[in-house]
Amino acid sequence: MNASLYQSVLRKLHGMAARCVLRLASDGLKMQAVQVGLLDGETADDVERFQNYGITSVPLPGAEGVALFLGADRAHGVIIAMDDRRYRLKGLEGGEVALYSLDDQEAHGHRIVLKRGGVIEARGRVVDLRGEELLRLSGGEVEIHADTRLETDVAGYGEATNFEGGTTWRTDTYHEGATFAPATEHGIQPPEVE
Repeated sequence: MNASLYQSVLRKLHGMAARCVLRLASDGLKMQAVQVGLLDGETADDVERFQNYGITSVPLPGAEGVALFLGADRAHGVIIAMDDRRYRLKGLEGGEVALYSLDDQEAHGHRIVLKRGGVIEARGRVVDLRGEELLRLSGGEVEIHADTRLETDVAGYGEATNFEGGTTWRTDTYHEGATFAPATEHGIQPPEVE
């Protein structure tokens, strides 16, 4: 191989991959498109950002990534990985997996962690679990704890227990057009737990 051909191949290989810094992200397309800054002040626009199926995110400007340029053509880049050292969740044990966002830096720790030993930890300022047809909580032991208020409601008939301080609690019941008589016994079958 002559020297000029060798240098040409070497330049192409060097141009195929680069570190990049995110400037903008557009999440409204079928494939997320980003603008990134590369070495020597170079900017690449409308670069497709590949993500793993079933998990998606919109990183903030300043996140860092790895860009590949197929055939060393800077007009046809793809981002294959992106991370953000400013917000990355730290301190996991080997083998643990987590979902997190920039809000994890707050006191409530906004995250879901699959921990070792079969423990799942979910934290957030508000955690909203909904089941369109059924939401089932089951376990060998089930605990529900509230610091200030616990409320239950079935189709407009409900009860709220409020902690007022010291050794004082207040229980409020409410109904909207309900004809339920609290003194009447209503036998129910225990739920089927799989």
